[in-house]
Amino acid sequence: MDGNGRWAKYRGLSRKIGHAEGVKTLEKIVNEVFALKIPYITVYAFSTENWKRDKEEVDSLLDLFRNYFNKYFTKLSEKGIKINVFGDISAFPEDLQQDITRLTAFIPEVINGTLNVAMNYGARSEIIRAVNTAVENGEKVDAESFASLLYTAGIPDPDFIVRTSGEQRLSNFLLYQAAYSELYFCKKMWPDFDKRELYKALKDYSSRIRKFGK
Repeated sequence: MDGNGRWAKYRGLSRKIGHAEGVKTLEKIVNEVFALKIPYITVYAFSTENWKRDKEEVDSLLDLFRNYFNKYFTKLSEKGIKINVFGDISAFPEDLQQDITRLTAFIPEVINGTLNVAMNYGARSEIIRAVNTAVENGEKVDAESFASLLYTAGIPDPDFIVRTSGEQRLSNFLLYQAAYSELYFCKKMWPDFDKRELYKALKDYSSRIRKFGK
């Protein structure tokens, strides 16, 4: 979900407005993806590096998260969508931590899809955390046991990663899990990423032959 700030800057608007528009896009895309019966969606909402932004922008993002966990994400869970949050949520304000814990603890009777939200997440810190845990436990790990020590334990590795804004890198996102993910880079800023762009990306993915190193 990259490009909210630049989208706003190009229009002479505040970054806060850009993030608000990005939230609207998120709702549309998440609803469309689940309508296609795609079982898992993972979104990168807040990275460990995002704390370096201006305090005003960080505070506005935290307010957006509060609103989302109390409204849209709650509505999704009522429709049978399981909400997972991974990352170090201990750095967030106590009230937001409580919202996250409350919502992620809820398990729908019938799960119609799973939305994974990466918050205060960074792949390098995730890997270091997993290594330290293995060392503390005196464990000799293999690929399967190491994966169980990651934030994403129990979540399938991503098949397809879409990044907007024209940047062509993973930016510390799921570096371990993305070993065999198909990557797609879209020049559109996230607020401009619509149903047409989504289907364009999915069409590109469907044309690929995945070999998994074979």
